[in-house]
Amino acid sequence: MNKMIKAFVMDIDGTLTDGGLYIGNDGEVAKRFHVKDGYAVHDILPSMGIIPIVITGRKSEIVSQRCKELGISHLVQESKNKVEDLKKILFYEKIDLDETAYIGDDLNDLPCMKIVGIKGCPSDAVEEIRQIADYVTKQTGGNGAVREFVEWLKKKESLEEKRC
Repeated sequence: MNKMIKAFVMDIDGTLTDGGLYIGNDGEVAKRFHVKDGYAVHDILPSMGIIPIVITGRKSEIVSQRCKELGISHLVQESKNKVEDLKKILFYEKIDLDETAYIGDDLNDLPCMKIVGIKGCPSDAVEEIRQIADYVTKQTGGNGAVREFVEWLKKKESLEEKRC
C-alpha cells in the first residue's frame, strides 16, 4: 500500500507561472499566476490534509505576496539546494519523502523529483522531467497545470482509500 501524500511541493517559474518574466524599466519583475492553480493550493490541498510548499531558485516580493494569499507558510526563495531545503521542511513537519508530491518543470527540480513519492510536471516541462514524472499534465505551466496535478492526485488517493 502506498503512503498518503502529506506535502505538495511546487516550483514557481514554469510551474505556477508560465515561466515568462516581465521586466519593466525600473527592473521590476511581474509574474502571471492562474486562479485555478490558486484554488487548488488554497482550497483543495488543505481539504485533503496536504501542506503546500514552495521552493524556488529566484527571489520575488510578488511570490511572497502570492504565497501569503494562498496560505503557503513554507516558502523558500533563492534556494541554492532544493533537496536540502525540502528535507529541512519535511523534517520540521515530520513528513517522509515518500509522503511528498512535487511538481516542477526544469532541471533544477530533477534532484527533488527523483527522491519524492509522486512527481508531476506541466506538459511544457523539459524532457528529462517529463521522463520521470508519474503524471504529465495536459496544461502548460501557469495555465492550470498545478490544479490538474492536484485533481489527479486527489482521484488517485480516493481510489487507494477505496482499496484499503
